[in-house]
Amino acid sequence: LALPGLESMTPLSAAPASAKPPTRMIFCGVGYGFTEKTFYPTEAGPLETLTEGLSPLERHKQDFSIIKNLTNVGATDPHGGSTSYLTGANVTGTPGKRFHNSISCDLLAGKQLGKNQRYDSLVLASKEENAGGHGKGMSLAWNEAGKPVAGTRGPVELYAPLFGQSGENPEEREARLNKKKSILDVVLSDAKSLNGKVSSLDRDKLDEYFQSIREVELGLVKDVQWAEKPKPKADRKAPGVGVEGEAEILLTYELIALALQTQQTSVVSYRQPVASVIKSMGMSYDPHALSHYGGSPTRTDANRLRDKKCTEMLGKFIDILKRTKEADGSRLFDHTLLSWGTNLRHGHMIKDVPAIVAGGGGRLKLGQSIILPKEDTPLGNLWLTLLQQGGVHAESFGNSSGTLPELIA
Repeated sequence: LALPGLESMTPLSAAPASAKPPTRMIFCGVGYGFTEKTFYPTEAGPLETLTEGLSPLERHKQDFSIIKNLTNVGATDPHGGSTSYLTGANVTGTPGKRFHNSISCDLLAGKQLGKNQRYDSLVLASKEENAGGHGKGMSLAWNEAGKPVAGTRGPVELYAPLFGQSGENPEEREARLNKKKSILDVVLSDAKSLNGKVSSLDRDKLDEYFQSIREVELGLVKDVQWAEKPKPKADRKAPGVGVEGEAEILLTYELIALALQTQQTSVVSYRQPVASVIKSMGMSYDPHALSHYGGSPTRTDANRLRDKKCTEMLGKFIDILKRTKEADGSRLFDHTLLSWGTNLRHGHMIKDVPAIVAGGGGRLKLGQSIILPKEDTPLGNLWLTLLQQGGVHAESFGNSSGTLPELIA
């Protein structure tokens, strides 16, 4: 079982700099855009009064910024979704040419930041069968050949490479979780033996870490129990079953933090579910129809509720990153560059896409509504800025024309 970084692991002879936690990067794609009048700030400056859609982030308003005037200039299809979100490629190519893509910034970052870790990067997808507002591909990640990377689907599938028992097949893992048996049962004696070898601060950290794993496992039990059960056919709306929508996303957020804390990887991309989030809110709208709220007051109200649900979950993710401790006692959040957004503003609007950034430990200018001086500034400029601030060697990326000095602290 991978352990988080502990101060007791640092040799006494080591220089203080050697204990510095590594830089992490997280890229979250949330599918369709948001409600124009109630989500996006209209003025530049400090985030003193948040819009309705951003209001669930009130407690974190000094720790994130939202950027205006970014456009993925390679995206020309409003139904293309996240296809080129992290690549910045002109996927339609020139007339007469076939579809093509290029490497996504998460895989590029992973090649450098993850070379000494178990996984270069973690590529996560949802369990949704349909595109859910994301377009072609199975995740946000594309390799050097421009081919889609199949992401890990759902928290149960993600749990296996992080905390699965050695030699345990999926059926055995599901049976163990079904019986509420924990991976911690296997390593209990080893875990107890650590108490006499580590500091009191480390003991507290280990207790918190083991408790987090146990809570995640308990959350996965429901998903396992419902996995093989057919869904009932009925005229009335069936109740939510398994771990889907909001519950799926929050469990995945917990697992992302654990993966980063144990330094199994430094880079994560997550193509979040869309349709199941709407369903978990008790609404029956198709995500595409909901994004075209237009002149419908009912759809507009539903879209506004979805906006707040999305930022509410983002707020909980930031909570998780802030409470997760590094070996030196600092917060995981302070060593993480978090990007959260979508390739679509709303409806068929593919210009001026939403982009929220958080974390960075003082490397980014946070607590701001940033309005870039030039409309249609390439989205690649954001990725290049984050890559460079994360310590990735890159002079350009995708459709970039430079970096974003307005974002750099």
